[in-house]
Amino acid sequence: MEDRIPVPPPHPAHDVTEHVGYRLKRASAALRGAMDKALREHGLTVPQYSCLELLDAQPGLSNADLARGTFVTRQSANVVLRGLKEAGLITRPASADHGRVLPVHLTPAGQERLHAARTAVYALEKRMVEAVPERRLTALLTDLDAMTEALGG
Repeated sequence: MEDRIPVPPPHPAHDVTEHVGYRLKRASAALRGAMDKALREHGLTVPQYSCLELLDAQPGLSNADLARGTFVTRQSANVVLRGLKEAGLITRPASADHGRVLPVHLTPAGQERLHAARTAVYALEKRMVEAVPERRLTALLTDLDAMTEALGG
């Protein structure tokens, strides 16, 4: 068996729990769990809520746009949209006027459900943000954006 050359860590860390990626994943998992719980009370999943938020900001998005915006595959976005349509929260034409794009829009019921769910989600984000000193929040957001860009995202 060959001796392996040690791989130097990207920054000083005693173990994996001190790595930035680990901490980001831990924070992401905590947020996802809290959102799952809060959104369950509104009959929504995190991807469904994300779609409603995107459609509120940009009515008429396509399945591909929503997939990119919610970080899921097009196939998964189709499943999400089917559930939202069956619940009466969105409208989506059966066929496209031109091309293959099927624009999606919120219904009044979708607007109402989004507003109720948004209240719960924003309360979670407020709790999360309040854990960071206000003077550091802008720097944190800038740093997160810089990390994302460094990875090509």
